[in-house]
Amino acid sequence: MKNNSVKVICDGIANMPRELAKQYEIEVVPLTVRVDGKEYRDIDITDEQFYVMMREAKEMPKTSQATYIDFKDIFDRHVADGKTVLYISGSSKSSGTYQSAVLASKDVEGDIHIFDSMSICFGCGMLVLTAARMLNEGASIEEVLKELESLRDRVFVSMSMNSLEYLKKGGRISNGKALVGNMLSLRPMLTVKDGLIFQEGQVRGNKKIIPTIIKRTKEVCGEDFSDRTIAIGCGDNLEDREQLKEAVLRELNPKELILITINPPMCSHSGPGFIGLTCFK
Repeated sequence: MKNNSVKVICDGIANMPRELAKQYEIEVVPLTVRVDGKEYRDIDITDEQFYVMMREAKEMPKTSQATYIDFKDIFDRHVADGKTVLYISGSSKSSGTYQSAVLASKDVEGDIHIFDSMSICFGCGMLVLTAARMLNEGASIEEVLKELESLRDRVFVSMSMNSLEYLKKGGRISNGKALVGNMLSLRPMLTVKDGLIFQEGQVRGNKKIIPTIIKRTKEVCGEDFSDRTIAIGCGDNLEDREQLKEAVLRELNPKELILITINPPMCSHSGPGFIGLTCFK
């Protein structure tokens, strides 16, 4: 029987697809993105609308973390309803949102559990989905927290983007490196380690990104995915995601494959030409 006493909450860093959030009654704390001086909550615009904004923007979009007040209001509301709160945050090393939640929880009299995913995007989202599904099957909050602790270090992420332009605009690489990288068609291969994005290599040409993601997944996670879930995501480069989907089904054949698009907070850092995969090791 479903455990209705626990409310699962995440934030925009988890990149939780809206249909899954609705299905499992997961509340997503909105983050704010600012494009050319105008602010939008990530839940008020679609991913597709944001891709258009980003490609037309004069400056790189900026993101704002959720605040103490945001969390205080949300925690108060659910505690007043008699709920135990489980908030699973994006990596505390990548955003101050986690700390905002911790501070708010200290001023709310209720049963509130804050879990640092130490991951981003659907690396965090996989933990959120796991918790929601366990509660849906009747697990206790103690059982869920124990499982999350076990899974946190098993989150695997492999990702890249088909252009260095947005990394340059965001100040993450120098103009010189971007110029040379684009001349040589170099693409960074990225992962998440200890809560931060880390470059573990590079490939030459967009066509090598997907084979490298598949190869790296096999090296780190093995080749038997018959009982595992894989999530793959993209920006507005849907053709790349389709190619990755075909490669995942052909070479990994997981029990479940989840398709996502990258939401505004994540896209603001990567650019819309993103492609990535996440699963548990």
